[in-house]
Amino acid sequence: MVDYAQEQQEELEAIESIYSEEIDIIGDGPHRFTIPVKTEEYNEDEGEGRYVLLKFTFTPKYPSEAPLVEFEETENIDDVHLDELHKHLEEQIEENLGMQMVFTIVSAALEWLCEKNDQIKHDMEEAARKKKEKEEEEERKKLEGTKVTIESFLAWKAEFDRERLEKKGVKVLTGKEKLTGRELFMSDTTLNDSDIKFLAAAGDTAITVDESLFEELDDLDIDDDEESDDPDWNPGKNDDSD
Repeated sequence: MVDYAQEQQEELEAIESIYSEEIDIIGDGPHRFTIPVKTEEYNEDEGEGRYVLLKFTFTPKYPSEAPLVEFEETENIDDVHLDELHKHLEEQIEENLGMQMVFTIVSAALEWLCEKNDQIKHDMEEAARKKKEKEEEEERKKLEGTKVTIESFLAWKAEFDRERLEKKGVKVLTGKEKLTGRELFMSDTTLNDSDIKFLAAAGDTAITVDESLFEELDDLDIDDDEESDDPDWNPGKNDDSD
């Protein structure tokens, strides 16, 4: 009969002698411990290199059955590469069932990490570059504004004018009303013509319509009275005539 407890204890003692300065025993029922794996240039303070803290847990029938291996901590490794490393270690475990395998797993993890270091670095730099390009593209689109066609502008302008007139209580024109100066200005269709000419000249150029500029029309001080405040003012009289 296999004495699993004895085998586990013997392996743990051997592992402690090999990784004496790095291993951290965190439990003995079952045996649990962590061993760090890192690339040569790893520097925690400067954020360089790759690092994985492997956490081992001996199952009751280890080594006849697989130990639990988890990534307790990681540095500078994305989820995609962690998945690759996890699959690589699973293959090592499957190949070594029935044998003490902690040293083999740690060695395989270190070898994989060092070999993948350049690729990981390149992939992370590429991901950062694409993210930056995406952010710059989104910012550029915001600055460019929305492309406006003659049709879309006229549709927007009609709705905008309708809402503004309703807000001010201006009646819908029938052609018989006597309009105030403000209403004449607000209903001047030549303004639409000038807008259309501007859009036609702009072609496909993206144009931003700032609605606040139209809203400021409400603040214009346009005299609604039919007569001037100057009693001597005569609109039909030429100032230069005798």
